[in-house]
Amino acid sequence: MAAGAIADGAGVAAVLCAGAAAAQLGSAFLRAPEAGTPDPYRRALEGGAPTAVTRAFTGRQARGIRNRFLDTHSAHAPSAYPHVHHATAPVRAAARRRGDPGGFNLWAGQAYPLARQAPAGEIVASISAEARAAVNGAAERLSGTGGA
Repeated sequence: MAAGAIADGAGVAAVLCAGAAAAQLGSAFLRAPEAGTPDPYRRALEGGAPTAVTRAFTGRQARGIRNRFLDTHSAHAPSAYPHVHHATAPVRAAARRRGDPGGFNLWAGQAYPLARQAPAGEIVASISAEARAAVNGAAERLSGTGGA
């Protein structure tokens, strides 16, 4: 199973053609209504800011959209899960209540800018159709019938 930086049909097609049995998508669904993503987090997903790996929020490494908390605390964050998670939980919760996306974790993979605002079922159907089209297009190019 392939995972990481896959958020569209071309990515799914690429990993399947490379030999993966399946593709796992995560951040591709963050903007779906079913995700329950809070409004400040949704706005951050629309911004296109870079991501970074950090321990700052929980003590475990995870990738998130760079924000004030991540930038301020990453360099000094210990590897101490779940202690860091419990210590930062009240700070993160207060930031969520204030609607401050700079003060809580905005987990997202590197391909998060490709996430679509649509119901999850539509996202799956669209990505599946894109993957089929990408595979069929590649097959045509390889067979010499693709016109180019």
